[in-house]
Amino acid sequence: MPSLADTLNHLLPIIENDLRSILKPRPTYPSLFYRILQYHMGWVDENGNPCEPREGKRIRPILTLLVSQAVCGDYKLARPAASAVELIHNFSLLHDDIQDGSPLRHNRPAAWKIWGMQQGINAGDAMFALAHLAIPRLATSDANPAILNSLLQILDETCLELTRGQHLDMKFENENGIGVKDYLDMIAGKTATLISAAAQMGALAAGADASTSEHYRAFGENLGLAFQVLDDVLDIWGDPDLTGKEAAVDIRDRKKSLPVLYGLEQNPSLRALYDDPAEMDDQRVKVAIDLLDNVGARSYAEELAREYSRKTIEHLEAASPQGDAGESLYKLVDMLLQRNY
Repeated sequence: MPSLADTLNHLLPIIENDLRSILKPRPTYPSLFYRILQYHMGWVDENGNPCEPREGKRIRPILTLLVSQAVCGDYKLARPAASAVELIHNFSLLHDDIQDGSPLRHNRPAAWKIWGMQQGINAGDAMFALAHLAIPRLATSDANPAILNSLLQILDETCLELTRGQHLDMKFENENGIGVKDYLDMIAGKTATLISAAAQMGALAAGADASTSEHYRAFGENLGLAFQVLDDVLDIWGDPDLTGKEAAVDIRDRKKSLPVLYGLEQNPSLRALYDDPAEMDDQRVKVAIDLLDNVGARSYAEELAREYSRKTIEHLEAASPQGDAGESLYKLVDMLLQRNY
């Protein structure tokens, strides 16, 4: 039985080759048009020169291919869907960087910081269109038209959910009284929906029945929720040497993550601290973390992550994934949800 690393090393080049094929410049288009897209993907520098590949983990398309193989023994049927999912993910990142005012993406300038907001928005729009073209472009000649239509419909519904989640995220930045329930609804759209679609599209591409496809959809949804909640915990209490992130950056930025929202609901002193416009320096960050610890915010979030993790495995077991791909799915879930602090 291949290890998870062996499986990823086999599938990642296939995903990358498909993506590069889709983003290959059309000869009649301006060279900068595709250069912005390829820069965002990490393939070239701002001048269009090839750079050290920064291909990322590609978790979403990996899920799509593994689910397909676990259903019917063949991942090739899901290659169009896998590419579409990854391109939609990158469409959302191009726009999110602008909407959030984020100057960096993977430790180098975000596309919009080099070419401006207008070109950044346009690049995101192009990525959106290419994601939809990926499904018919990569589909085999004998692909079932009904399945292709279903994949495109799921892709569009997912994009709508992504934008709903982003709408709520931006809306919540300037609102008081946002609670845990509101936050979970937001991350269901912004984070979980695309992971859910990745799994469901893999199942549908492989010809899974309605019940199996639904279990894979729910599996992906709960995996996405568990991953985001755990990420919120790691941001505050994780070891920067292990997470690769600045410690407690959410608190420094007054971002209303799950533990913070739970703490704000429970502790008036934390609410006063967050309402104070003074800079959130190291001392104030420490006070905020102490207040979160006092109300059990970490334990609350970790327990919620465990509950979502339990549902993730429950739906995966109900889907009955087969073969080496099935085992790889369990290993992938374990890798994503058992991260160190």
